[in-house]
Amino acid sequence: MRINWAEFYREIRECERCALYRGRLNVVPGEGNPRARLMLIGEGPGQQEDRMGRPFVGPSGELLTKMLHAIGLERSEVYICNIVKCRPPKNRNPEPEEAQACLPFLRMQVALVRPKIIVLLGKVACRWTLGEEISITRGHGVWHERKGVWFLPTFHPSALLRDPAKKADAWEDFQKLREKMRELEGEP
Repeated sequence: MRINWAEFYREIRECERCALYRGRLNVVPGEGNPRARLMLIGEGPGQQEDRMGRPFVGPSGELLTKMLHAIGLERSEVYICNIVKCRPPKNRNPEPEEAQACLPFLRMQVALVRPKIIVLLGKVACRWTLGEEISITRGHGVWHERKGVWFLPTFHPSALLRDPAKKADAWEDFQKLREKMRELEGEP
């Protein structure tokens, strides 16, 4: 069966694959351009995202929007989602069984959007997307290619808010992102 957006949203609204559904106000599937060349993946929704049903709408989202603007992109041009679609209690990292329960949804999103580049926001996104434990401090800004898609690990915006000294490294990563996007589009 071929998945489509309507089917994806229906399945995700009805999801009870892990215990996180019990505490959610809203499922937070993702948003943006359904045909974006760039997808950004975080770890999971926070309190504000749970309340609004949208990813990256709190302070981390404001910073992410500024980072995108700095390389000439609007949020509406990209697709933004998370590993898990329901808020983990107290904004903790998703447990392995929670992430595994949501991975089919993430795979659906990638198959529907078909991005050329995926930016992995933080260690959790790297682990569950690349299947590797990557130290963001050492592994940020290093490209990985899988099945014709380019993956770029970088710092989660919330980490940058906690430790502003990392913003310079994140800026370098986003400059690499801008260069790769131009390269893939054949621009000089």
